[in-house]
Amino acid sequence: METNIEQKVKRERWSNEFSEWYNEMIELAGIQDKRYPVKGMNVWLPYGLRIMRNIENFIHDEMRRTGHDEVLFPALIPETEFEKEAEHIAGFHGEVLWVTHAGERPLDVRLILRPTSETAMYPMFNLWIRSHADLPFKVYQIVNVYRYETKHTRPLIRVREISRFFESHTAHDNFEDAERQIKEDLEIFDNLAKKLALPYIVSKRPDWDKFPGAFYSLGAEVIMPDGRTLQIGTMHNYKQNFAKAYEITYEKEDGTHDYVHQTTFGMSERLLAAVMAVHGDDNGLVLPPTIAPIQVVIVPIPMKDSPYDVNAYAKEIAEELKRAGIRVHVDDREEIRPGRKFYDWEIKGVPLRIEVGPRDVESKKAVLARRDTFEKFTVEREKIVEEVRKTLDAIMENLYARAKEFLESHIKRVDTIEEAKQLFEDRRGVVELPWCGEESCGVEMEEILDASMLGIPYPEETAKIEGKKCAHCGKEAKYIARFARTY
Repeated sequence: METNIEQKVKRERWSNEFSEWYNEMIELAGIQDKRYPVKGMNVWLPYGLRIMRNIENFIHDEMRRTGHDEVLFPALIPETEFEKEAEHIAGFHGEVLWVTHAGERPLDVRLILRPTSETAMYPMFNLWIRSHADLPFKVYQIVNVYRYETKHTRPLIRVREISRFFESHTAHDNFEDAERQIKEDLEIFDNLAKKLALPYIVSKRPDWDKFPGAFYSLGAEVIMPDGRTLQIGTMHNYKQNFAKAYEITYEKEDGTHDYVHQTTFGMSERLLAAVMAVHGDDNGLVLPPTIAPIQVVIVPIPMKDSPYDVNAYAKEIAEELKRAGIRVHVDDREEIRPGRKFYDWEIKGVPLRIEVGPRDVESKKAVLARRDTFEKFTVEREKIVEEVRKTLDAIMENLYARAKEFLESHIKRVDTIEEAKQLFEDRRGVVELPWCGEESCGVEMEEILDASMLGIPYPEETAKIEGKKCAHCGKEAKYIARFARTY
């Protein structure tokens, strides 16, 4: 039976024409409107924003659970503060949007629209953090950030206004506690990814691609249908780099002063892009029940001259599901045929559809249709809440299992550059190669493969190898390095 179900799930266009599929789904599923007159800045539509808010609710829950306090900083940063961290400026200078005038009058100090918030927050950290009793200090915000992206823009993925940018910033009294925070960030991210049914990989970025000003950076990626990777989460340990630039010190228990150690953790609406891409199929989106604005849609199918009121029956079922905490909608549009209603809700990725006709009213039953497999089955009316809950759980399990199988099948480990080149020609995904650890070798491998080095697997211990030669220079290899074509 499973074979028959799987044959109904078509993913040819999803895989082979992903770019076109994705752009269509942004529009057809009601995620965003791309027609705003500034390129790379899009309008959130109600359905898309509801999905994003549901994702953010899980982020808020995790932040509260781990003792982070929510803040909200202004979007404008004075040039004088931005300039205090030279390496950070070098990393963002080409993407910064400047505010230079108030009406016709030039500003005495130019302002920038935040590309990220280190240089906005840390002058305030300097005022707020006084002693060891204030540490660890943990805050977060979800805000708009602006980067004048010069590459091809793509909704949710590569934009000039990241409108749902999550960032947590922490300060600690020593490096070890900052490392503990990175581990907590990874735990938070894993909890969130499970809610989205998203398997992922974590890599420690090479030094030439780490966040500007960071001691080291971690990136979490998913593999998209076209084989490219999408970074959906980052964690950075800054050590004392920013603290020294912004004079963020604290009084120790012995009365002496020291600079704090800092970390950051970031995510954005790319999380929604990943959900759309990883779980979708040729019929549209397939949303995990955890974040679907509508978990169950009920479609009444009336018949002329029938004595049974299918609309009333559908609404009775809906009320019972609502009382059970399930997000449900009855599509009782009279002018739309049932087939068109099925099509509309499949595009939007509603996890479960319930169909009720006169015979179902008569027999006190209903037909359930899963969005992920298109499987249909009949359930007793009195067991409908139990069956809906059970089916939503089964959909979550299936989405994760299907996505994990896709991820693992698109990671391949080889020993030579020639094998890696062939893999990038023949297939798509992540290629792992032995690497000596030298930057010059890594950069040259990127050029040869026309791919980016994601970094080495994290934790770092899992990346160390023995008995292998570097795929490029032939010296003793120290690590496994991951390469991919990226968004």
